[in-house]
Amino acid sequence: MPPTFNQRIVLASRPQGAPVAQNFRLEQVPLPPIGHGQVVLRNRWLSLDPYMRGRMDDGPSYSPPVPLNEVMEGRTVAQVLESHHPGFAPGELVFVPNGGWQMHALVDASTLTRKLDPAGTPPPSTALGVHGMPGFTAYAGLREIGKPQPGETLVVAAATGPVGATVAQIARLHGLRVVAIAGGPDKVRYLRDELRVDVALDHRADDFAEQLRAATPNGIDVYFENVGGKVFDAVLPLLNDFARIPVCGTIATYNSRDQLPPGPDRLPALMNQLLRQRLSMRGFIQRDLQRLFPEFLRQMGQWLGDGSIRYREDVVEGLENAPQALIGLLQGRNFGKLLVKLD
Repeated sequence: MPPTFNQRIVLASRPQGAPVAQNFRLEQVPLPPIGHGQVVLRNRWLSLDPYMRGRMDDGPSYSPPVPLNEVMEGRTVAQVLESHHPGFAPGELVFVPNGGWQMHALVDASTLTRKLDPAGTPPPSTALGVHGMPGFTAYAGLREIGKPQPGETLVVAAATGPVGATVAQIARLHGLRVVAIAGGPDKVRYLRDELRVDVALDHRADDFAEQLRAATPNGIDVYFENVGGKVFDAVLPLLNDFARIPVCGTIATYNSRDQLPPGPDRLPALMNQLLRQRLSMRGFIQRDLQRLFPEFLRQMGQWLGDGSIRYREDVVEGLENAPQALIGLLQGRNFGKLLVKLD
């Protein structure tokens, strides 16, 4: 028998700075009746990602904000419970572009384009990580904007997250020298011992900028930007002429995006450097490069199958724990792809 009630987390208020627990509300509501062409889903895995912080604001962005008192958006892996569409049957497992922070979802079947094998390799949860949007972000941004060449030096920050870790490993597969940056000794050890990058650095070190300079004696050809802040400040003077900078995220400033940074205006110096060194710095959203997604699925499936690409998942259990998990993600407390297990 299909469910009649749904447990969900909604956006109760917009954050002022860093999100707090009071910005979210856990509630139970009736589940609307299923209509023609729709399916009822039981969410099994929920992805938590840095972009969600932007959806909590109502300022200008590349996507509309989550309305107040509406369910928080998020990608999920879900099981079909009831279907009014011939293409889907109860029991099938699917990737859901916006299953939301909730136990059940009622969606149009036309939005579901990817079925998953419950016993497959890699496991279904990777459709939210290395074999999904974060992995594709790394693959497409590095290929289209980073344009890696064998022998070059690549630097990537947030390198134990799902995007950064994938960037580091793809760059190694392309013959680049990889300098990976993360926060804390455990993450640095993982980068060095598990992902086998050439150099792993801790951005929390007092002499981080000096360590980065020593680690890049031939300069930096590609900097994959996930963080911004002091990491970008340390990278900037080390860039080679014609360096490429794919800008994927600036998580260091997500909680203060409407505030001017302290100190003097450094924009003129940056513009001068962009011109003088002929740098290519381009922001991108992964959906702009969707034409590469089928190729990515095939290639990443092969890399995961033969062990060329490794991944790590950070799993939190229970929908009610999603808010604190997202708050921790924005503070860098996650170690790997952050998922909420809803079983």
